[in-house]
Amino acid sequence: MESMSGPYLIRGSVSLPEAELMWRFSRSSGPGGQHVNTSDTQVELRFDLARTEAFPQVWKDRALRRLADRLSDGVLTVRASEHRSQWRNREAAAVRLAALLAQATAPPPKPRKPTRIPRGINERRLREKKERSQTKRGRSGRDWTN
Repeated sequence: MESMSGPYLIRGSVSLPEAELMWRFSRSSGPGGQHVNTSDTQVELRFDLARTEAFPQVWKDRALRRLADRLSDGVLTVRASEHRSQWRNREAAAVRLAALLAQATAPPPKPRKPTRIPRGINERRLREKKERSQTKRGRSGRDWTN
């Protein structure tokens, strides 16, 4: 069988190890005419995240924690059946899996440093609020001076 369209990079030089990908094919539901009844176009791609040696331990721990609700016994499963050809569904599943793993292994964002609002900006905001309030008060027929 032909190889896939290339290594699916996760981040940096780390890519999806083809040897650890488990493929399963079945018949897709939906439109497609007579062809769809005879060919296994739906693709299920499984990747054993808990036992892989392809990722650094820090990434693996982070991904296991973030994808905990999607894992079944440490195995991540992605399905693709949107295309009518098995080949395109294989591509879609692999790309989806790589994107999912890239997002799950991303480092946490740097914590935000709290900053103070400059005094001049705060004073200007309060002054503009007062002016707006005066403008609106001036529109009513009441006399607000007493």
